[in-house]
Amino acid sequence: MSGLRDSQDWRVEVRTGSVESGHEPTGPFDCRLVLRHEPTGPALVLGSGQRMQPGLESRAEAEGLPVIRRRSGGGAVLVIPEAVLWVDLLLPRVDSLWEEDVGRSTAWVGMAWQEALSSFGIQAHLAGRNASHGSSFRGSLGHEVCFAGRTASEVLVGKRKVVGISQRRDRHGARFQCAALVGSNAVELSVAPLVRLLGFEPADKALEAILDSVGSVNVTAGDLFLALLGALKRVI
Repeated sequence: MSGLRDSQDWRVEVRTGSVESGHEPTGPFDCRLVLRHEPTGPALVLGSGQRMQPGLESRAEAEGLPVIRRRSGGGAVLVIPEAVLWVDLLLPRVDSLWEEDVGRSTAWVGMAWQEALSSFGIQAHLAGRNASHGSSFRGSLGHEVCFAGRTASEVLVGKRKVVGISQRRDRHGARFQCAALVGSNAVELSVAPLVRLLGFEPADKALEAILDSVGSVNVTAGDLFLALLGALKRVI
């Protein structure tokens, strides 16, 4: 099911369904579109080029988690409905915001999230184009776990990432898939379990690295979504 409403130049659609259905192709689009996904259950989502770790499927199955592969890049995201605000922003190629340079193309997306967070008094900043994962261990972790990595214009509070952004382009335009960690225990619910699911060893070192580099915002998903819509009007 879906609900529709308009927000200035953006068409806004709320979709309720499985995580898998939320990753289905949108088809042709010729306008700015905001998709808010409200998943009916959890799932483990792998990036388009991410390899399947040995034992991952059996571990996920034991915890009742479907394993899904999205069409955009980046590392794994464990979608826990109460801990993740999932929003896709679709931009047609003919739009004035379109940027051919992939490294610069997410700047306005990050700015919108930054502005949304500022309305709650949260000071956030954007990762640079040459964002680093640090040590080789952290680099491996950041490659496999979305929130432990850094790409241009993703959103950080202090040194901890709170909003991840991945991108998929086709002949119609770009789909920016965004996930924000919301609630005081979002990291424990939605990121820390990836250490076990992906089989990282030593587990204690991986968990320490995650807790050091991943954060959440203590704002409800609904309030943050409304703030993002307002920010899209102001930033753009």
